[in-house]
Amino acid sequence: MALEITDATFEEVLKSDKLVVVDFWAEWCGPCRMVGPIVEELAVDYADKVVVGKVDVDNNDEITSKFGIRNIPTILFFKNGEIVDKQVGAAQKSALVEKIDKQLQ
Repeated sequence: MALEITDATFEEVLKSDKLVVVDFWAEWCGPCRMVGPIVEELAVDYADKVVVGKVDVDNNDEITSKFGIRNIPTILFFKNGEIVDKQVGAAQKSALVEKIDKQLQ
């Protein structure tokens, strides 16, 4: 299951030595609801290799602003605390798997 990330826990999550994939979403966002189950599947599929989390943009203004999230869903990929890739808008699972696998090489 994807980790629920908040303003308070975000920095701690970024300290992971694994790839960190963060889905910025909101309950009212239609495309977010389409991507949500895919993100949950990725959390299971990559459980031992990747930290997969979700940030509710309505409840976490600090990190949403820090990363300039204007469109949701936005998925950011972090390695060693730095953004290494991003996906803005809904995407197929295969596209996200490709991005993750590229970072794990």
